[in-house]
Amino acid sequence: MEARLRHVFQRRAIWRCPLDIALHFDVNGNVEKKSVLAALAALSQESRLDIFRLLVEKGPQGLAAGAIAELLGLANATLSFHLKELSHANLVTARQSGRFIYYTADFRTMNGVVTYLTENCCEGQACDVGCRPTAQRKRKTS
Repeated sequence: MEARLRHVFQRRAIWRCPLDIALHFDVNGNVEKKSVLAALAALSQESRLDIFRLLVEKGPQGLAAGAIAELLGLANATLSFHLKELSHANLVTARQSGRFIYYTADFRTMNGVVTYLTENCCEGQACDVGCRPTAQRKRKTS
C-alpha cells in the first residue's frame, strides 16, 4: 500500500511541476498532444501571437526584448509577461548578450506543432492544392 501511495504522490508531483508543459515526445519522437495544447494555448492571445510571428519573421538571430516592445508598441511589463508565457510553452528561447536579452522563436517546437496538426492530412494520401496553405492578399481598408 505504501509503495502505491508513493507512486501516486510522485505522479502528482511530476504533474504539478512547472516544467511539465515542456515539449514532450513519445517513443517515436513525435510531439505529444499535451505539448501541442500548451503551445496553442500560448498562441491563442493576440499579443503573444504577434510576438511569435515577429520572432519567426526575424529568424534564428531573434530580437532584443526592447526592440520587440518598440516594434509592437507594448509596455515592458506586458511584453515580459507574454514572453514568459511563450517561453513556458517552449515557443521562444532567450539568450543573454551583454546587457540585452535576445528572444528567438523555437522552430523545433513550431515545426512539431505543425507536424502534429497535419500528421494525418488527406488520410495519408498526397495533398492536393486545397490542403496546402497559401498566402492571402491583404485587403484594402476603406
